[in-house]
Amino acid sequence: MKPSTLKILHLDSNHPLLFAQLEQAGFENHQDFVSSKETVEAKIHEYRGIVIRSRFKIDRVFLDKAVNLQFIARVGAGLESIDTDYASAKNIALIAAPEGNRNAVAEHALGMLLSLFNKLNKADREIRSGHWNREANRGHELDGKTVGIIGYGNMGKAFARKLRGFAVTVLCYDILENVGDANAKQVSLAELQQQADVLSLHIPWTPETDKMVNQNFIDAFAKPFWLINTSRGKNVVTADLANALQSGKVLGAGLDVLEYEKSSFEHLFEEHDIPEAFRYLLKADNVLLSPHIAGWTFESHAMLAQVIVDKIKSMYLVD
Repeated sequence: MKPSTLKILHLDSNHPLLFAQLEQAGFENHQDFVSSKETVEAKIHEYRGIVIRSRFKIDRVFLDKAVNLQFIARVGAGLESIDTDYASAKNIALIAAPEGNRNAVAEHALGMLLSLFNKLNKADREIRSGHWNREANRGHELDGKTVGIIGYGNMGKAFARKLRGFAVTVLCYDILENVGDANAKQVSLAELQQQADVLSLHIPWTPETDKMVNQNFIDAFAKPFWLINTSRGKNVVTADLANALQSGKVLGAGLDVLEYEKSSFEHLFEEHDIPEAFRYLLKADNVLLSPHIAGWTFESHAMLAQVIVDKIKSMYLVD
């Protein structure tokens, strides 16, 4: 099929290069950033492809109406907002762009880790309040520590590369075999839990990873450890994390993602009530929070779009 006969519906705003380069390649591009899901469903049969971030879920109802759909391109790393099994059964190609923001995520994870080790967020707040507390803000050095990475794909590998400048031991655990490399030794989960001083999560949200970091998981670590989560919020049980922070089993946590997020990433809570566990995180000096921005730098904004363009073009043999 020639690009000129292929209509693509863009459901979220993205970097301008995405729309411009597809248009230049000959694709017919339409955009609809405001209509309800039901309105989009009424016209989705007209399109061969859609480009989306996280505006709404692509479920069976949507896919049944998308009778001519050939691909779904998500401008992001994960596909959890899409019924991937049903889409694949309908021979709809699924495109994501983990290559586009892996460096951004890795830098953010490292920044969070160093900030926690050196109590930078706490020290900054105290100085702004007129307090000069040196001993209370004595930090730790990363050198000599063992960093465990769970999920050794694009994000995990990028984080391991960032750690090469430190005298650390890096271990990785993944459900796939033989993914370790010169930057991280692949081990069993049990071995990682025995040795790690730091745990960094780089996993998707799946039935297997949902609520993975719970009380039993935390208790299995031989040593108190620091936790960094730049993956998905629902991979961690917040109440269990809060308990572990209070007991000292978790020494500190850097969380770019939260259990309470909506899938659109635009709002934090489904309801107005703030859970008690999150109230604790908000007050804890050894917790660093950011609003799901690890992979959302100015540079990755363009990179994500470019990866999507290149993958769509490659499907239709466009030079």
